[in-house]
Amino acid sequence: MSMDAQEQDGEDAGEPTLEGSYDPEAVEERWQQRWVDEEVYAYESDPERDPNTLYAIDTPPPTVSGSLHMGHLYGSTLQDFAARFQRMNDGDVLFPFGYDDNGIASERLTERELDIRHQDYERREFQELCREVCQEYEAEFTDQMQSLGTSIDWTSTYKTIEPRVQRISQLSFLDLYEKGREYRKKAPAIWCPDCETAISQVEMEDDERGSHFNDIAFELVGDDAPRDEFVISTTRPELIPACVSVFVHPDDDENQDLVGETARIPIFGHEVPIIADDRVDMEKGSGIVMCCTFGDQKDIEWYQAHDLPLRVAIDESATMTDLAGDYEGMSTEEAREAIVEDLDDEGYLRDRWDISHTVQVHERCETPVEFRVSKQWYVEILDHKEEYLEAGREMDWYPEKMFTRYKHWIEGLEWDWLISRQRDSGIPFPVWYCADCDHEIMAAREDLPVDPLSDEPPVEECPECGHDDFVPEDDVFDTWATSSLTPLINAGWDWDAEAEEFTMDKPELYPFDLRPQGHDIISFWLFHTVVKCYEHTGEVPFDATMINGHVLDENREKMSKSKGNVVDPDDVLADYPVDAVRFWAASAAVGDDFPYQEKDLRAGEKLLRKLWNASKLTDTLAPREPEEPEALEPIDRWLLAELDDAIEELTAQLEEYEFAKARDRLRTFFWNTFCDDYLEIAKGREDNPSTQYALRTAHRTFLELWAPFLPHATEEIWQAVYSDDPENLETNSIHVRDWPAPQGYDADLEAGETAMEVISALRRYKSEQQLPLNADLESVSVYGPIEGFEDAIQNVMHVQTLEVLDEEPEVTTEVASIDLDYSTLGPKFGSKVGEIDSGIESGEYEIADEEGVLRVADEELEADLFEVEYERTYSGAGEMIETESAVVILED
Repeated sequence: MSMDAQEQDGEDAGEPTLEGSYDPEAVEERWQQRWVDEEVYAYESDPERDPNTLYAIDTPPPTVSGSLHMGHLYGSTLQDFAARFQRMNDGDVLFPFGYDDNGIASERLTERELDIRHQDYERREFQELCREVCQEYEAEFTDQMQSLGTSIDWTSTYKTIEPRVQRISQLSFLDLYEKGREYRKKAPAIWCPDCETAISQVEMEDDERGSHFNDIAFELVGDDAPRDEFVISTTRPELIPACVSVFVHPDDDENQDLVGETARIPIFGHEVPIIADDRVDMEKGSGIVMCCTFGDQKDIEWYQAHDLPLRVAIDESATMTDLAGDYEGMSTEEAREAIVEDLDDEGYLRDRWDISHTVQVHERCETPVEFRVSKQWYVEILDHKEEYLEAGREMDWYPEKMFTRYKHWIEGLEWDWLISRQRDSGIPFPVWYCADCDHEIMAAREDLPVDPLSDEPPVEECPECGHDDFVPEDDVFDTWATSSLTPLINAGWDWDAEAEEFTMDKPELYPFDLRPQGHDIISFWLFHTVVKCYEHTGEVPFDATMINGHVLDENREKMSKSKGNVVDPDDVLADYPVDAVRFWAASAAVGDDFPYQEKDLRAGEKLLRKLWNASKLTDTLAPREPEEPEALEPIDRWLLAELDDAIEELTAQLEEYEFAKARDRLRTFFWNTFCDDYLEIAKGREDNPSTQYALRTAHRTFLELWAPFLPHATEEIWQAVYSDDPENLETNSIHVRDWPAPQGYDADLEAGETAMEVISALRRYKSEQQLPLNADLESVSVYGPIEGFEDAIQNVMHVQTLEVLDEEPEVTTEVASIDLDYSTLGPKFGSKVGEIDSGIESGEYEIADEEGVLRVADEELEADLFEVEYERTYSGAGEMIETESAVVILED
């Protein structure tokens, strides 16, 4: 790692020490291993415990389909900031970790890794292969997460495919089924031809793609037809063989003559009715629309509303069926071009032109979706939209603006939640069907988890018809149907057969305190978790949700492999200390997308050096356990009062998940006030008991305040300097200490800050004059609030005579320069610009500050056209130095 001067000067790198330079590589690896080995962050459950005395995080289980990316690194670090702060502030914390290893993602990973096709294996055999491949990636994930120094409880982990979780997922299904919240129905469903499975509305996204609009002529049938033909505009001519009707808007006067007539479909020849319906978009194309089963959601609405026939021209793999005649066996793309060519040859194509339009695609594989009729399982949600909205209102949102995304998603829902998938990797539906009457047979709760493909149903014969032959359900759950149960999984939700009720092994955790996640899965994970947990428990599953943004490249563009702008976390962690990376992760407000910038990593490195060197200096200036004197001197009391103020502000910010504000507030106070100012003062007062006590108190507190952000460096320093028993981390780690609380030190903060400004100014003066810091200054006058700190200024800076002025010294303020914005000035004033320049140069101008204008050359320039720089000069005896809050006069 690229820290300067990492040599340890021969000391034992295995023991915490302040000797030599900070070696992050050795330090970070040592503490990561010890935290895990000694289970420093393990949570011990107590069902009788008051939930308000602990803090539980419902962490997102990453999909086991690849390596750690910058989003994982960033999101996990934010979660750890919350976990570490709350552990010190409130006590026990549950910070679990899960692996999402069921569903399409793990299936595709297995196929890619082993170069196989899932269709070539029996389901159970293929699932075993998936488990083996996922285990390798899970081990890698574990190593990577531990290398980030996250305070995860590694005794509280789960996999979304493990038997315990399968049981909970199947229990969820049975419970919702018995409550009447689930149903199985043969209906149009969103279908991914590439994955060959139904998907839910949430798994679609819009993608802008190039296409063609095709104007196609349709003939009217019958001798009494009002005209020979009409034109329809479509981007999908391959759907023509699936056309079942034509629609015209009832207010479309130009085309009302078509309503009630019959149209003949070009090339294919079948006839369809022409119907009036107010869902037609009159502004699109010709205003006449064909309905095909199915092209989009509107086709489905028409199909259901008008009881239209079903014509299936495209199969599950986006291949044309026998209904397409000569085009059977072609892909939809091939058929589209062939049909257009034949339409043109036979005189039906009137026009064709390029367009760019929005296409709905499957978010996993970016394949355009189709709509197919199939039997699927659904969770009913459309009738409870208002209840889910109210559940969202009950939560605290960080940032608050993210609730709007949740609200808009719910308001825009048009489908119930489709939870069945036609895949091999996943949790099976615990259902069999009567081979005779199709009656649904549910598994018994005590038998879960089950796989109907290999397990027998819980009955000998159908309770409806008495038939004894059953068909197992071979679909599996959508992965979100299980991931949405993470609060219940972590709380140990299960069915108690004896009590005949659902119980939790860890009831004190539920509802969870925090759900952290990315803004891109609000409609996926957060919404579905609210649905499931609300329906099962009647409660909102978490009190608050923290939504993080995305990491962008340095040009603020989304990282993608195709753009070649992806930053590999392994490369970052190889070049920089983990604590420096964590410092970077706290650089943006929660919820905001922000660019990856190495300057923040370099700033983190510098901070680690500053913390290390300040700790070494403190160790030379003060004993490690000084006694508190009966009275603190003003400058020392002021430092501790400022520390109280910082603690109060930082605590409030961290409670509101304002990590960036807390980081910047702490860095400014530590670096500027403590290191640059107070430590310099302490160098000349190292034998002063008041300074020794303030110095040690502040240093210990700074380590505790930095601990959530910089866990490795603070642990190393704490164990080297303050720990009673470095071998016992469970009770002596800095990360299990109480968060600092204000100690009630009173001081005039304004006067102390001004005094520090004066001391810093006098120190700079001595340095510029090449005077030693202990050189005497004969006479200094100060105008500014320094009451009570006069002695401190005199003693620290060796001032013989210090005078506090009641009135500001005579200081003349003059205009040093006026800078004009010529890029705007030129076009606005043209040739007059020369006169304006001359007027300024000769001093013939007036600056009206109260009006914000500059009057020159008979013109008035608004404030955005100029910028004035002022110069203040002192004409009295001595030399003037100005600070932010004071004027200092040094006399010879």
